[in-house]
Amino acid sequence: MGKLPDHADLVIVGGGPAGLAAAIEARKAGLSVAVLEREPTAGGIPRHCNHPPYGVREFGRLMKGPTYARRLVAEAAAAGADIRTGVTVLALHSGPRLTVTDNCGARDITARRVLLATGVRETSRAGRLLGGTKPGGILNTGALQGLVTLDGLVPFQRPVILGTELVSFSAILTLRHAGVRPVAMLEPASTPTARWPSAMLPRLLRIPLHLGTDIVAIEGEQRVTGVRVRGPGGERTIPADGVVLTGRFRPETALMKPSHLALDAGSGGPVVDQYGRCSDPDYFAAGNVLRPVETAGWSFREGAAAGRAVAADLAGDLPAAAPFLTIAAGEGIKLAVPQRIAPGARGGALQVRVDRPLRGRLVLSLAGKAVASQRIDTRPERRLSVPLSAIPQGATGTATLTVEEAA
Repeated sequence: MGKLPDHADLVIVGGGPAGLAAAIEARKAGLSVAVLEREPTAGGIPRHCNHPPYGVREFGRLMKGPTYARRLVAEAAAAGADIRTGVTVLALHSGPRLTVTDNCGARDITARRVLLATGVRETSRAGRLLGGTKPGGILNTGALQGLVTLDGLVPFQRPVILGTELVSFSAILTLRHAGVRPVAMLEPASTPTARWPSAMLPRLLRIPLHLGTDIVAIEGEQRVTGVRVRGPGGERTIPADGVVLTGRFRPETALMKPSHLALDAGSGGPVVDQYGRCSDPDYFAAGNVLRPVETAGWSFREGAAAGRAVAADLAGDLPAAAPFLTIAAGEGIKLAVPQRIAPGARGGALQVRVDRPLRGRLVLSLAGKAVASQRIDTRPERRLSVPLSAIPQGATGTATLTVEEAA
């Protein structure tokens, strides 16, 4: 492929479901679109996930992840998007302008608008403060899927899986594809994080699921030989030859932290309004960089909406970014996205997560008056939604989300 373009109407950083969906929609509106992907192949996380379910809502058929990823890339390319792989974005500037590098060296690209769709990453062993030695055989789900699905390697035979988010069950399916059965699945909380019936999978595959159990230390010199765990029965060692650390996703914002864009402490992602517009209105964001973590299909729909919003913005059809209403996370609320509401359309919903297991009522209050409420019985990392239509038109100032816990 030739030299990187100097300019495009829309430059998209990230070639996963959100970025490619945005590219398709922006091309439908006649915009020139460049998609910059740092990996050798576009398609995002689904490339690593050699199992269903993907693609039912987007393409009307059940697909495995790699098939879904190839279909996304093909659709975006057929729409006329300029997809460039092996390109790393080094810096974001106002303008908007990006400093990028590829095998030809560093250079700048200008755009009328930039969409950030950089996705998420799992928390590493260091981020989890897991003690013990430092042997080989400790992987996050993404690294496991890359080794198994993309490289055809089998990194271990008797691993322990830590975590019970949806991706944790994807790790089980990946290992099953490689002919590996984990010796245990551990969850520090008293119930699985993913909704029923996900937790049925380990039982069906005869994988012991230990709730209320966490890893105290990882043992081994060259390779993992076991994990020391603490659970309802006290401490013990589970013999194993590997550890898969799953979930605890964080938005991939390494590019944004040194930039001029505002980040939200709750979500870890960029501050956006209901159109996906960032604190610098020349920048938009979509997909899992907004919050950890949703499905590929959800990210696809967010990306498509952001692509349409960018096209509307460039056509002068998007309301001004300010004055706006700020959404504040009160007691019990970990995050709310979008963090601010601009004038105009009230479609869509606030995406809300709580910071601990909670049962009661989720309340959105404006000027001391509840404008929306709903019963909840939920856990962290589970999605809650509050319709934006509940917020009065023209409201400014601050609206606060809180949880009134049941007695």
